[in-house]
Amino acid sequence: MPLSKSLRYSLMAVFACLLWSSAFVAGKQALEYQTPLNLAGTRFLLAGLLQLPLCGHLLAPLRLIKKEFLTVLLVSLFHTVYLYSTFFIGLSWVNGAEGAMMIGVGPLASALMAHVLMKDDKMQPRLLFGILLGMSGVVFVSLASNPWNPEGLKEFFGLMLLLSGAFVSAIGNVVVAKRKGGLHPIALNSAQMLLGGALLLLIALPFEGVPALNLPAAYYGSLLWLATISATAFGIWFFLLSRVKVSRLNLWKFLIPLCGSVLAWLFIPGESPTWPSLVGMVLIVIGIIVGQKK
Repeated sequence: MPLSKSLRYSLMAVFACLLWSSAFVAGKQALEYQTPLNLAGTRFLLAGLLQLPLCGHLLAPLRLIKKEFLTVLLVSLFHTVYLYSTFFIGLSWVNGAEGAMMIGVGPLASALMAHVLMKDDKMQPRLLFGILLGMSGVVFVSLASNPWNPEGLKEFFGLMLLLSGAFVSAIGNVVVAKRKGGLHPIALNSAQMLLGGALLLLIALPFEGVPALNLPAAYYGSLLWLATISATAFGIWFFLLSRVKVSRLNLWKFLIPLCGSVLAWLFIPGESPTWPSLVGMVLIVIGIIVGQKK
């Protein structure tokens, strides 16, 4: 029996979020060898190049930049330049599980921005209740990670950077959704990543210098995985944004703190779960189920 359109879209959203959740471990590993802005710029240039064969024509992203420069620039600034400069800088100041928790604010931010900026995407009571449940789970897990340690001020700013990135990215979601299929989603994603990656490397020059290239194979393995995540997950997400309401689609992003924390606890030395974090995860899952019900 063929899957319904709604179920297909849900499975695609889950797959994209599972990919994104692995970025916390790979990002922490790559930051051991490379500076934050140079890592972000290199990642997205590579991700944009990886998507070229899927754009219908190798020059499609460049043509899109020329034809729809303002749209591509706005999406690039929101989704790539600001979000991932704050992501990698913030991730270098906090542990992987904490980073996953702050990115978990994304669904609430997206629902709020969609409610304010889009006439046809107002929050319904069930959706709001699901988001509040998920957010309460994020708070539980954040408290479990004990961010107020002796290095609290630096860690606090790292968390605030990640939080601000979630809200700025939410505006980018609205920009994409408002086009409603007017642009080829893969070409748009490739174009905004190429432009964003180049901008990030230019911004990095006065602060971090030219990116180092003589680095271990472990770094390039993490970089390739990060670029693959971006090329695949963002391509799926931009496709879905033209077909599913922003607030409902972004509720699936509560899977990112859930899976991201588990992966961080498994693969990053010194990070482990506690009872509050496990309670938080249960709330996140319930929030997703409640919010997705019609």
